[in-house]
Amino acid sequence: MPSNDLRPRPLVISPLNSRQTDLTMNAMTTRHNEAHIDAWREKGFVLIPDFFTADEIAPVCADYEALYGGFRPEHGEAIDVKKEGMIGATHRKQFLHTEILPYQGGIDMNLLSLHPAVIRLARDLLGVPAVHLYQSHTWAKFTGEADYDQHHHCDFGNHTLTVPSENAALRSVDFIIYLTDVTDDLGALHYVEKADSARILGQGEIMAQPEHQQALKACEKSAAAPAGALLAHSIDTFHRGTNLTRKGGHRYTMTAGYKAAGNDLVSFHVWQQAMNRPWDKVINHASPEQLACLGIPKPGDPYWSPRTLKLTQDRWPDWDMTPYFASTLGNADASTA
Repeated sequence: MPSNDLRPRPLVISPLNSRQTDLTMNAMTTRHNEAHIDAWREKGFVLIPDFFTADEIAPVCADYEALYGGFRPEHGEAIDVKKEGMIGATHRKQFLHTEILPYQGGIDMNLLSLHPAVIRLARDLLGVPAVHLYQSHTWAKFTGEADYDQHHHCDFGNHTLTVPSENAALRSVDFIIYLTDVTDDLGALHYVEKADSARILGQGEIMAQPEHQQALKACEKSAAAPAGALLAHSIDTFHRGTNLTRKGGHRYTMTAGYKAAGNDLVSFHVWQQAMNRPWDKVINHASPEQLACLGIPKPGDPYWSPRTLKLTQDRWPDWDMTPYFASTLGNADASTA
């Protein structure tokens, strides 16, 4: 019988050896290796070309074109609004054409940031057994709509009210999914490896003053890569957006942020506040593993009871909840629920 104890349970983040085999995930969901994990932990960035197949990317790119293609500026000429001596700055126009999950596109678009291979990589990078997706948004950029050059910065400022932890399990990882080719004239992100930023700013520093910007720029590296690539970075590594200069150019990417399940230090999107958006495209098509990354308990979790099962099914009548009913009520009862 399911437990009727609905009291909150403490959330414990347990370390996981990245070399440990995870029997709950099929080997086909792994598209990375130990060298990628080591590079991310040592340098703060790792770029994996061909992480996604052309077939996985194509329908998502088509959705982007349908949703954002009409915003292309007619002239398509690069613009430069930087003040003299500055390498760039952050301003509102750089963040046009961003939407949060769930999206107005198709199923492929809505499940891309929850791809099993992305979940597996997030778990291995953070070294934890379970992760939550805490950020997922689109980003379409067009030459001439903004000057996308930024100064070097770390992303922790709007991800946490504290600072990134030394403990890998309490950190987070941000992914950038390349839906189109991202070259240097199409706004490739530029980043600084941790060893270089430590040499310039001091070990562990996460804020750069204006007088340090040119030194950081001098040792920055480009994250240019073809469509299908996946870029992983941590929120305490320096990077900056760069301008789109190719006439009529565009850049389509999707950002996904993961943290350890139960890590309340880090947050960004609150999924529940977007209930007017098409959640059925996610809930009705995602696996229990994917839904768990959004905070929905897995089958067999003590949260599920005859009452919560019935009410949740009433709320989402087209969601196949068979595994959830079976884990709580037994296979016979699940078949007639």
